[in-house]
Amino acid sequence: MSAPKSYIRPSLNAIAVPIVGEFILGISVAMAGLYLASQTSDAAAGAFGMTQQVVETLAVLFRVLAIGIGVVVTQKLGSNNTTGAKRTALGAIGAATWVGAVAALWMLFGNGFTLRALNAPEPVLVLAQTYMIVLAPALILEAYNLSMAAVLRANLLAKESFAVMVVMHGSHLLFAWLLMLGFWGWGGLGLNGFAVAWLLSRAIGVVVHLWLWRSRLAITPQRKHWWHVPRDILKPVLTIGLPAAALELCYRLAFLVSVGAVASLGVAALATHAYTLQILLYVSLTSRSLGWACEIMAGRLVGAGRFKEAYTLVLKGTRSGLIASGLMAVSAALLAPWILPLFTKDPAVIRLATWLLWLSLFLELGRVFNMVVLSSLRAVGDSHYPLAASILSIIFILGFGSYWFGHWFGLIGIWVAYIVDECLRGAFMMRRWYTLGWVSKGKAIYRRLHADNRLTDATHLSAVDADSLKENRTTLTSVV
Repeated sequence: MSAPKSYIRPSLNAIAVPIVGEFILGISVAMAGLYLASQTSDAAAGAFGMTQQVVETLAVLFRVLAIGIGVVVTQKLGSNNTTGAKRTALGAIGAATWVGAVAALWMLFGNGFTLRALNAPEPVLVLAQTYMIVLAPALILEAYNLSMAAVLRANLLAKESFAVMVVMHGSHLLFAWLLMLGFWGWGGLGLNGFAVAWLLSRAIGVVVHLWLWRSRLAITPQRKHWWHVPRDILKPVLTIGLPAAALELCYRLAFLVSVGAVASLGVAALATHAYTLQILLYVSLTSRSLGWACEIMAGRLVGAGRFKEAYTLVLKGTRSGLIASGLMAVSAALLAPWILPLFTKDPAVIRLATWLLWLSLFLELGRVFNMVVLSSLRAVGDSHYPLAASILSIIFILGFGSYWFGHWFGLIGIWVAYIVDECLRGAFMMRRWYTLGWVSKGKAIYRRLHADNRLTDATHLSAVDADSLKENRTTLTSVV
């Protein structure tokens, strides 16, 4: 059957490569911040790393909002509902205001409680508490940028989104360098300078995003769009976003338990944890980028009724992710003796972090399935399965497991808990995709989209295409 006229076949590389660039920029700025903090003390580096984990947990609110918006927009564009896609994009602005405000208020008033709950050592707590207060306003702008960037990518404007990130992260790095270290005889703000630079760069990002929305998408938010969220727009976004939010929030909370377990081991362990995780962000950028690209493409393919193409696309993305992530994990471990001395001169920290990087080969291979396949399941409407299949592993292995393994075996034990959790959840995701348990969800999404467009003609729904997928899976797999 021929595809609808509106269907555009996206290219995996055309979408994934700019996203890789975005991740590299974001990770590099965070790495630079960790480096500058580490030049002050291990306590400052520990404060930076611990605060990053708190920010990541709070960012679940608006990152998942961006996920829901991105998926809904891709599905509507795939079904040729451009008007609905624009309304969803405008609804994203108001939603970002509210969730960003919630995150900012927690940073302002919940910082002491959060840090004490994480067992932050006193030198780390003092530095991190002030840093979190200064950083709080930037989270509102971060919510805007993530949601607006998701709309650009959903419209296949990945290069434009990358350009925004170049401007935003480039200005962040420049401002951070000036404000942390000082200039013209001024001593600088130290760790807090990174937070001020974050705020300034995100404000620049919002301005550039608004310009691109107006010039490339013909979308211009009005005053009411900054606070009002129509229910009919919010409902499909939350249908996708809430299960993802529950999963992500559960993961972040369990991960914070592991951070608390690390903190109980002392400042050196906390610094080792921060250095290793920062390096692993580079290792995981390929699987993360492929996950976003496959999510965008799978959403469009399902919106166009092309289930077979969605199936083979995700298998291809998973295979590419395994190869790339495996090579990068080994490279990071091999280069560790030269990378880690940039952050610390403590030989015990360097030796332990190197061991953790070698173990992370298994961690990153498991992460590929959770990045690529899980994102694709969400894009095709199968948003509840990842939560149901992952919740027990996250709670009992990542959460309680890391606590007890850390108590018995130290930081190595915590890393083993990370690996077991990631690989087990990844196996569940891959099984769901390979056995085609998602197809019925995809068909329901397609019908709903075309009912919304008043396109109920059965010829637009390739039911034979979807149903025959199960019958011909062996043939499909051989082609892949």
